[in-house]
Amino acid sequence: SPLSQQTLDNDNLIKWAYNAALTRHQVVVAAQEKRITPLADMFNHGTYPNCEITYDPEGNCMVTTTTDVAAGSPLTVSLGDPSNPSPLFATYGFLDNDCPTVFCKALHLQEEMEELKFGFKDLLFATQTGDIGPQVWDLFLYKLLKDANDPNLPAFFEACTSGNEGAKQEFHGQYFPYTLNSLREHVDGIIQTVDNLSMKANSYDLSTHPRVPAIVAHNNLVKETFLRVKSQLDAMG
Repeated sequence: SPLSQQTLDNDNLIKWAYNAALTRHQVVVAAQEKRITPLADMFNHGTYPNCEITYDPEGNCMVTTTTDVAAGSPLTVSLGDPSNPSPLFATYGFLDNDCPTVFCKALHLQEEMEELKFGFKDLLFATQTGDIGPQVWDLFLYKLLKDANDPNLPAFFEACTSGNEGAKQEFHGQYFPYTLNSLREHVDGIIQTVDNLSMKANSYDLSTHPRVPAIVAHNNLVKETFLRVKSQLDAMG
């Protein structure tokens, strides 16, 4: 039956229902079908999940372990890409402390990402070491060549899209100081942006913004990772 007007006028109830549906559903068919199943909606996320949720043709929900699970161990499923904790935090409101990597935050290069067919999960910084994924270097050099209308752009594009590592490394050797400087400027900018966002978050009253500590914790994870990346870059010249 239709919702009563009293329910529709209750903003807090509508927000609760929306967030419950957003954070408790399982995707059955991408962009087409989502379901909420009692008990199955209570599984927590794991970077290395040990269960998966499936549905049979009759719509029955089945939870199956994907590996041996010791007695007393938590059962977990994947709620999203573990290589990038930011979307998980934005959707579900928790910080995945076990994440091995974070996205390099090159959101200003989405056009170039599409041209190279790179996804967010390809462009990563390691949280513990600051190691830089090779495709991050590819993306930033590609952007430099594109902006400069460099005659080597088509050959570098071909090397990236065909997986010709030898040819790519020749280009990286030729342009390394410029790519290094561009990446360093990007990393420094993100660190400053994260500091500003944390400062703004810390100015809020916790009684009205109870998620501030989680937001700041997420920002700290990003900042600490980018500081490790900065250390790597500084050591390169």
